Amino acid sequence: MSEKKVVVITGASDGIGAAAARRLHANGHTVVVVGRSPEKTRTIAAELGVDSYVADYTRLDDVERLAGELNSAYPRIDVLANNAGGVFGTRTKTVDGFEKTFQVNHLAPFLLTRLLLDTLLASRASVLQTSSTVRFAKKLDLDDLDHDRNYDPVHAYGASKLENILFTTELHRRYHARGISAASFYPGNVATNFASDTTSPIMRFVRFLASNPLIRRAMLSTPDQGADQIVWLAESVPGIDWQPGAYYYKRRASKPRNPQALDADLARGLWKRSEEMLAKRLPDRA
Repeated sequence: MSEKKVVVITGASDGIGAAAARRLHANGHTVVVVGRSPEKTRTIAAELGVDSYVADYTRLDDVERLAGELNSAYPRIDVLANNAGGVFGTRTKTVDGFEKTFQVNHLAPFLLTRLLLDTLLASRASVLQTSSTVRFAKKLDLDDLDHDRNYDPVHAYGASKLENILFTTELHRRYHARGISAASFYPGNVATNFASDTTSPIMRFVRFLASNPLIRRAMLSTPDQGADQIVWLAESVPGIDWQPGAYYYKRRASKPRNPQALDADLARGLWKRSEEMLAKRLPDRA
């Protein structure tokens, strides 16, 4: 059994986040669940008897508040699992002025990680990022991260998952020498309530197929199977059991099926643009 850790999991009120929370709690770790739905988040927290926090990633004020609460409550955070995310339909902007998919899937977890960075560094923490296969992600345009041109929901989602990998790569480059161990991973095609809010015809069709029991058994993993990556990365030892900075699938370091994910200059550029967008909310840091 690995050492007992403090593990913060976002998107933990349902799906693979909730499944990971259950398994890690059962293994004796201190689990902190973060979710968007107050009711669902309270339910999983009550089931496990753990602390919970509610934050809506379409509001960056919520992310700032969440970071402040976590920093105050937990002087040590051993694992931050950035698992929250979604896919949406009609292009909308948040109250903060950013395209919704981009903010929820990339900008909000970027902000949370940055605001927790001092605690994460002091804890020599692992930062885990749920991504996807990114095989079909189109060219990422750093000058149009809000998809003001040529928006479609599937492209916006693919871009955000590519951004997750690039963020992890740059987080590793900047902070691994100071103690951070970062990894992104693809959990597989999991049968969850993910994309339940979407109005995208393509994603609604995918959800329709997933509702068929035969298709679910033949093509989709269970939430517990999808959570295995989070649990394994959280409990195992970076540098020994897994290599920081890498992208994982089924507990193996893999090469993302999109050459953009390996572009170090693109990763640096995304980090810089993200900081510029969040300048008023971020502390000064090299």
